[in-house]
Amino acid sequence: MEMERRRDFKGENNANANAMPSEDVTVDWRGRPSNSVSHGGMRAAAFVLGLQAFEIMAIAAVGNNLITYLINEMHFSLSKSANIVTNFVGTVFLLALVGGFLSDSYLGSFWTMLIFGFVELSGFILLSVQAHVPQLKPPQCNMLKSDGNECVEAKGLKALIFFVALYLVALGSGCVKPNMIAHGADQFSPQSPSQSKTLSTYFNAAYLAFSIGELIALTLLVWIQTHSGMDVGFGVSAAVMALGLISLVAGIFYYRNKPPQGPIFTPILQVFVAALLKRKQVCPSNPHMLHGSQTSNDKVGLSSHSANLIPTQKFRFLNKACIKNQDEAAKESPWRLCTPNQVEQVKILVSVVPIFACTIVFNTILAQLQTFSVQQGSLMNTQLTKSLHIPPASLQSIPYIMLILIVPLYDTFFVPFARKITGHTSGISPLKRIGFGLFLSAFSMVSAAIMEKKRRDSAVNLNQTISIFWITPQFLIFGLSEMFTAVGLIEFFYKQSIKGMQAFLTAMTYCSYSFGFYLSSLLVSMVNKITSSSSNGGWLHDNNLNKDRLDLFYWLLAALSFLNLLNYLFWSKWFDEHPSVSQKPQHNDNPHHGEDYHIYNFNSSKNNVDDYVP
Repeated sequence: MEMERRRDFKGENNANANAMPSEDVTVDWRGRPSNSVSHGGMRAAAFVLGLQAFEIMAIAAVGNNLITYLINEMHFSLSKSANIVTNFVGTVFLLALVGGFLSDSYLGSFWTMLIFGFVELSGFILLSVQAHVPQLKPPQCNMLKSDGNECVEAKGLKALIFFVALYLVALGSGCVKPNMIAHGADQFSPQSPSQSKTLSTYFNAAYLAFSIGELIALTLLVWIQTHSGMDVGFGVSAAVMALGLISLVAGIFYYRNKPPQGPIFTPILQVFVAALLKRKQVCPSNPHMLHGSQTSNDKVGLSSHSANLIPTQKFRFLNKACIKNQDEAAKESPWRLCTPNQVEQVKILVSVVPIFACTIVFNTILAQLQTFSVQQGSLMNTQLTKSLHIPPASLQSIPYIMLILIVPLYDTFFVPFARKITGHTSGISPLKRIGFGLFLSAFSMVSAAIMEKKRRDSAVNLNQTISIFWITPQFLIFGLSEMFTAVGLIEFFYKQSIKGMQAFLTAMTYCSYSFGFYLSSLLVSMVNKITSSSSNGGWLHDNNLNKDRLDLFYWLLAALSFLNLLNYLFWSKWFDEHPSVSQKPQHNDNPHHGEDYHIYNFNSSKNNVDDYVP
């Protein structure tokens, strides 16, 4: 019945189905099949973009000023406060995997966002209540003037309330983030040429919404926290998050919803177990002899035409999971015998891991711009006019101001121009976009190293304080780099051909942020330890940048970035040259020509895997 409903809903014959990706079954809010007239498109995605802008606005305002609240209100030490902030940020991005898993397996994107959006909202409210009620905080005390004995650190019930509130925010935000991108992208059907092109616009619009939310958080909301108190600031974050949930619910009648597929890891684990159990067997020379009729367990599949899928030679060991034991008359367990569809799905997951890993160094650079570069600015001349000074932390808003201007221009002018040359619906492929972003990120560190050398020499040798505007190039270059890399990575992961795992794959991109921040902390510790034999006690040993050698640390990051770029070029070329599924070149009259959606040809009459054309 399910396959009949899919065929009726598509309205296409089998020949057309073989030439195009099989259409995902999507439903409306009542569970009925959706239609392209009333559901989906940019109208539906706009409501999700509203949630994205408001959600990042709410949590960025808390995260960017959290260390101030921890020191001044909760009376934690500087080192403990820094660790709390780092752990909070890392937890948010790691919990994205939980949100992606729950969405794809059990809840669906909409309900995952709604449920955990309220979890995040409750965390903001509890933070606001604690910040407002004196009995829920330690007694007031000036940590800067105290000798450390007068101020009482938050402990017991007060600390418990704070950490419960903080990690409610982390749990909610982590589970909401990947589903915002995935649910918005789900509103566009790859079967529609016009919507397929609009999908690229959506990814750019999503980053524009993110930039707007970050900019408002770094300026207006942080200003409210500073001048009206953290209780009001947390309350504003709660109100903003509530607006985001209202935006999400307002679009309920227009959404195309992808139903959850059941446990998404079960078919994947079955492949590894079956391949391991049959590791001593030899794969037949003819791939058509491999088992391919068992489809009942394909919860997460590549195509409804999986019976004729030919296993590729990539990660050939996994093909052993498809070897049928001819000696046994009884049907083998799905933990001993898998379909080529399952095997190819696992190959895709394994194939994208090197691409994911290459973006960790990129996010390590992002960590520097949020820490050391802000400290650089605190030692520079922040005066704009006689009475107006630029807060060093506001330097982080520079990339977002630029991106709010550049992203619409990129999508309006560059993408159509590049599309005419490349034939690609996104102008340039996600892999090329990521590569160009990684290339630019290396130059942001080169700029940072040169400017830090100039700043340090002026301060130490000439006793001069140069203008804070000298370090804006590193923020501008990295902002442009982030537009290419972050958006390209999300688009690349979302368009991988694993039905029912879009939210989880999108969640993987957020883990790169977490690993990047952890790598940053590790690098700082390692650099200090390795360079501590010098007379200065290490490049980053002192709290005074005029004594440290931050410029050398930036040069090290620049070198790592170039090496990481070479590593990425190798793996991206390997990914293109070794497809995980059999593909057939498409004619130019095909509406999906030049797209990243993998077009499958399941022609069982061929003995060899079809050539791949990226």
